[in-house]
This record gives sequence, structure tokens and C-alpha cells, in this order.
Amino acid sequence: MTQPILLADTDLRALADARALLERPSLAARLSSFIGSPLEKGMARLPASWRGKVGALAHDALLKAMDTAARTLEPAQREASPRLHKLLGSVSGAGGGAFGLAGLTVEIPLSTVLIMRAILDIARGEGEDISTTQARLAALEVFALGGNAKGDDATESGYYAVRAALAGTVSEAARHFAQKGLSGEGAPALARLITMVAARYKVQLTQKAAGMLVPGIGAAAGATINLMFMTHFQDVSRGHFTVRRLERRYGTDAVQAAWTSLQAQDARVREATRAFHSDAAR
Repeated sequence: MTQPILLADTDLRALADARALLERPSLAARLSSFIGSPLEKGMARLPASWRGKVGALAHDALLKAMDTAARTLEPAQREASPRLHKLLGSVSGAGGGAFGLAGLTVEIPLSTVLIMRAILDIARGEGEDISTTQARLAALEVFALGGNAKGDDATESGYYAVRAALAGTVSEAARHFAQKGLSGEGAPALARLITMVAARYKVQLTQKAAGMLVPGIGAAAGATINLMFMTHFQDVSRGHFTVRRLERRYGTDAVQAAWTSLQAQDARVREATRAFHSDAAR
């Protein structure tokens, strides 16, 4: 029987840190904490027509961001520059907050390009060759991680579950990219992948827009909300590309087994903590 591959202690700690980033409290919860009132107040102010429009905005923004962001970065390996992208994101958010929904139709495509650039910057820092199709598609995956109808909670959506759901379409898009590029048969495969990712990304975009529409939110708060938005995706991308780096070293099965083991350990700790508090309350 083949013995399982064990991760080195330093890499196991890196994986634990990646899990913490990928399973943080939801973006919606953090936005609600910042604005000091339930996010539902902002949701109630979103016109029904705009809620439908945000899906189309997300799709178009992601399609443009894949190519535009990559062309602004050198492929040579270097450390990431998260502060620069947070500054750029804040400036972009200030415009969106100042002009309300009208501003967001311009701000969303711009901020999406900036977020994609930040994701690729982190990917490059984790050893990815961002000139390759595989790295760019992995960057696109980040927009689908940590976002679902239950409030953008990676714990609920499941990191490996989301990757598994996207895997077939990612492989198809990569295969067609290699053969046809963005033209011909490559375009439909990419379009299917972007549609899947956009369906999840629009959840975060709607939450961001709702936060900016809460009474009293203006340009300054819009900048802060966009900073939180950028930080959210930088954290998710750090976790995602740390996992991919470890998978290149140990193999996907070994890293996923270690992830599952860490989950089980956390579950045991939570259960022991609940039992302790239950006994103390008696």
C-alpha cells in the first residue's frame, strides 16, 4: 500500500494560513460591520433593473480584465505589490461612491481590471508564470471563490468544491486556448467559464453596490468599501495560489488530503470548545 505524501511542517503551516484566508467571514458581514447598519438597507435601494444589469457588467468586465490586466504586468518573477493595488482600488471606489449607480457602471469594469491585476501580481509572487493560459484561468477562478448566494462565505461554498465545479470548463477553455486562442472554437469555451464565474462574482458586486447606496455613504466611504473589496480578493488569491504552489510540489491529492485533515482538526477543536463552555454553564 502506497504511503501518503506528507507535507513539510513549513508547508503545512502555509496551507493552514491559506485555509484561514479562504474561509474568512463573509464579505457581506464585513461590509455591514463597516457601514454600521444592515446591508439589507442598501439592497432595498437597488433598483430591480440594476440587479439584472450587474450580471452583464460582471461578465463583460471579467472578459476584458483577463487580457488587459496581464498586459500591464511583466511575467518575470517578483514579489507582489499589494499596497499599490489597494491604493488604486480606493481611488476607483471614490469615483463610484461619489456618483452612485451611474458611477458604478464605469467603476465596476475599472475595479475588475485592477483586481485581476492584483490577483496576477500575487500569482506571480507564488511562482506562477502569468504569461501562460493556465495561470490566467486560475486567476479568473479567484472571482468565483468565496462567493455564493448564502452571503459570500467560502466555508459554505467549499474551496475544493468550487474548484471541482469549474474544473471541466477550465480544462476545456485551456485546451481551446492552446489550439485557437480567443478566436474560433476558443471563444465559446471561455464564454462558458466566464458565465459560471460571473454568476458568483455578481454576488460580491451587488453587495458592494448596496453598501455604497446606504444613506450617508459617499466618495470617502466608497473608497473604503473598494479597499475592503480589493483586500478580500487579494486574501482569496493569496490562499488560492499558495494551495496551487503546494500542489505543484506535492501533487493535488496530497494537498487536498492535508486540507481535509486540517478541517477535521478544526472541527475537533470547535467541538471540544463547545463541550467546555456547555459544561461551564451548568
